[in-house]
Amino acid sequence: MGDCTRCGERPSYYTRRYSGESLCAACFKETTVEKVRRTISKYGMLSRGERVGVAVSGGKDSLTLLRILHELNSGSGPKSELVALTVDEGVAGYRDEAIDHARALCEELGVEHVLVSYGELFGFSLDQALDWKDDRELSSCSMCGVFRRRAIDEAAVKAKVDVVATAHNLDDYIQTFLMNLLHGDVERLGWLDPSTYDDNFPVRRVKPLTEVYEEEIALYAYISKIPFQSVSCPYMHEGLRSDVRDYLNELEAKHPGMKNVLLRSALDVTSKLSKGDPSGDGVAPKTTVPCGKCGKPSSMGVCGVCRMTEVVWQHTKYSGK
Repeated sequence: MGDCTRCGERPSYYTRRYSGESLCAACFKETTVEKVRRTISKYGMLSRGERVGVAVSGGKDSLTLLRILHELNSGSGPKSELVALTVDEGVAGYRDEAIDHARALCEELGVEHVLVSYGELFGFSLDQALDWKDDRELSSCSMCGVFRRRAIDEAAVKAKVDVVATAHNLDDYIQTFLMNLLHGDVERLGWLDPSTYDDNFPVRRVKPLTEVYEEEIALYAYISKIPFQSVSCPYMHEGLRSDVRDYLNELEAKHPGMKNVLLRSALDVTSKLSKGDPSGDGVAPKTTVPCGKCGKPSSMGVCGVCRMTEVVWQHTKYSGK
């Protein structure tokens, strides 16, 4: 391989096919960190002095996010205070290893670690909630996502943070965008605008990895020798997202840079939709009302967590019925 196109001193290690850059390991890491820094600055995601909760599952994305935010926080001037927020969904043979990795990195970096579980919050584990999987119409990811979002909010309140940073990457963003299109959920597209948030929720959420390919996050973790979850979630290949993921990967392999193009298009669309249209022809910004059961913010009368919890207790043997 030839020399690194950035520093010109070290041999190239990785080629970004979408940009034509051939980078050495050091320059690859530097440019990845810089990309995250620019994303944070562009959308005003974080401010110095804030107490930042980093959602750390123990996978490559979240551990890389924690490492990068810790590096960005090590510069001169006022510092932010990082707190790792980990959710134990209760998946046998999967979650324990991830929690160990999260705990180990927090100890290495000197970051406070807050752990919450589905069991303590909802009264059942994800495995128990999905015990009736042969009877349900929802995918496992759809169900888990409802509970996980609430669990992160609860962890954020427990840790008293100002903002939560999640490790959703470029691939996650465009997958979600396409899934909403395929489901006909046009209104939800406006909710994906990274420059806006719903101030009715406990803390705002930001996605600093929005402009980084999942493949490059994995490489960053490998080069940085970050131990991460070695086993995939046993429920990850159910539902539409898996098909969308495979399609986008195939498209990127044939046409390098297509994910970046789709991201730019998605960001443009979500930005326009999030602002609504005074004429009444556009999509109104996201609004919330208190849930009629638990009082938490909801886009309808009863929140998704309360609706889903009721379904779980009605269909699983753990209901006691």
